[in-house]
Amino acid sequence: MNINYNFKFQDGRDIEFKVSGESSSPPQGQSLPAWVRLEHCQCSNCPLKPGETPYCPAATEILPVVEAFQAEDAYQKVDVTVTDERRSYFKQTTLEEALRSLLGLKMATSGCPVLSELKPMALHHLPFANSDEFVMRSVGYYLLQQLFAKRNQQEADWELKGLVERNQRLQLVNQALWQRIHAVCKGDSNLKALLNFFSMASSVSVSLESQLRKLQARMKGEG
Repeated sequence: MNINYNFKFQDGRDIEFKVSGESSSPPQGQSLPAWVRLEHCQCSNCPLKPGETPYCPAATEILPVVEAFQAEDAYQKVDVTVTDERRSYFKQTTLEEALRSLLGLKMATSGCPVLSELKPMALHHLPFANSDEFVMRSVGYYLLQQLFAKRNQQEADWELKGLVERNQRLQLVNQALWQRIHAVCKGDSNLKALLNFFSMASSVSVSLESQLRKLQARMKGEG
């Protein structure tokens, strides 16, 4: 897995990030900011221990993005090109939408034991996905997991109860990450992106049934 995000700003700046899918470790000897340490706003459902894992895997992974964009305006227009091994995507959009897409990808591949539940979706990353696409992909991947479970003589969850529980766990992580970077962001780009990502995860756990009804109506050509 190799995905490249290229940001071109209207003032001529060009910033690039690569995501390999392999979780990164803090460089030896490098001093990292306090908000990256595991015990700083540690997620209430985090299974890791500070004595064994000094730094939050998700915070460490998104640190370069936070530092690069912490003073930027979330609503400024940028040209973003996303390239993987199969194809390229291009969109002129707000920095907030582009960062939501990049941060979601980096968080899912960060090595965080909770966010790792999203890694199967990250392996087939869809940049700039809207809320309907997020719900459809989440449900689709979950149902595929249940099919494989049934084929392996395991109990399948066709009612999606486990999906709702999964996204409730993800909400706790997203909220804690937002608290981590709140103090360091001079602009609002990273905060807006995380809040938007948080609201999309919430749509699966809080109003999944209504989201499914909306999708069903559209599939029938009613919406």
